[in-house]
Amino acid sequence: MGNDSLNIKSEILSIGKRAFEAKYELQKLGKEKNDILLKVADALVKNSDRILKANEKDIDNGVKGGMHEGLLDRLRLSEDRIKSMADGIRQVALLDDPIDKTIAEWELENGLQIKKVTVPLGVIGIIYESRPNVTADAFSLTFKSGNVVILKGGSDAISSNMAITDVIRETLVSAGSNPDFIQLIPFTDRSAVAELLSLREYVDVIIPRGSAGLIRMVCDNSKIPVIETGSGNCHIYIDEYADIEKAIPIIINAKTQRIGVCNAAESLVVHEKIKDKFLPVLSDAMKENKVELRADANSISLLPSAVPATTDDFGKEYLDYILSVKTVGSVEEAIEHINKYNTGHSESIITENKENADKFLKGVDAACVYVNASTRFTDGFQFGFGAEIGISTQKLHARGPMGLSELTSYKYEITGNGQVRD
Repeated sequence: MGNDSLNIKSEILSIGKRAFEAKYELQKLGKEKNDILLKVADALVKNSDRILKANEKDIDNGVKGGMHEGLLDRLRLSEDRIKSMADGIRQVALLDDPIDKTIAEWELENGLQIKKVTVPLGVIGIIYESRPNVTADAFSLTFKSGNVVILKGGSDAISSNMAITDVIRETLVSAGSNPDFIQLIPFTDRSAVAELLSLREYVDVIIPRGSAGLIRMVCDNSKIPVIETGSGNCHIYIDEYADIEKAIPIIINAKTQRIGVCNAAESLVVHEKIKDKFLPVLSDAMKENKVELRADANSISLLPSAVPATTDDFGKEYLDYILSVKTVGSVEEAIEHINKYNTGHSESIITENKENADKFLKGVDAACVYVNASTRFTDGFQFGFGAEIGISTQKLHARGPMGLSELTSYKYEITGNGQVRD
């Protein structure tokens, strides 16, 4: 093992120990958490120039390295995006504290009183790619829910992440709090991830947020429990009873508002009874928005600029101006197709038929299932959570946008008056 590897191992071990020590200090804080969050929000806006200068370095490196536009969009900050980050933190500050809430309570025949109450998870390690806004979101949610956070961002956003983290840590110090409530791993070497994933003694849970490859790597290698946040191969199904005038704006929004996000639509499923009327309109709309269509044999003749779709297209998260098109003969076939190729993220049906809408809602296996709405709403801020730690596509321990309540566990508090077990 070289000196660099030894230094990385030693520093990350130190980060883990400091986080472990800080978690019990954080759990003592009450309403003052809200005041600190508001100060952090103000500090981020005040330091916008500093953060944007750091972000420019990352963008320049990304452009020089040939980074795809969809990934550059994820990476890019602006004054408005920094203000949005701050607004998310302010919204979190206004939310109820999720800790020490009574979930249930009851009394046994022997007089023991049992109470089930919420508690923090402890130390959370978050591994993410490209998006520097995750740094601020992750802090606000973990801090409010009483959790210490260790962040490992991607090498492409290292300057941005360091600038945001420095502002937060400086604000914590000025507020008389421990700056180790948030720590950013400063190494871009891949071995840093492996070292973080081995800190079982100090870290309670790992949350990966990024590409399918990153998430698989974390799940395969972590010695720490993982909450899996998934990539998004999101579908929109155009039912035979769809309102086309309603459908087209939804598709445009879901596909093009931001191409590099996990809740963007990647695949369109169309009922064969509506394809003759719908697909030419879709073709014009997608051409106008510079979206390439990859269509199956039953639809390509109605889409003049489309290219033939392969089987791989139906399961691909493009993060690009590309949309696959598949025709089906029934809502049941649409559900079957979606459940085969989706990633458990967000799926939508466009229909005026309540029976088909209900079949879709009940039959599609995903964290978020929509009727007549864009998949782009799968977002903690949009759901009223303030910000989000990610979109969980698993079924344990959380599912969908992960806000404050998803960053808690629980314990049982049992009160007696001298009882002993027979």
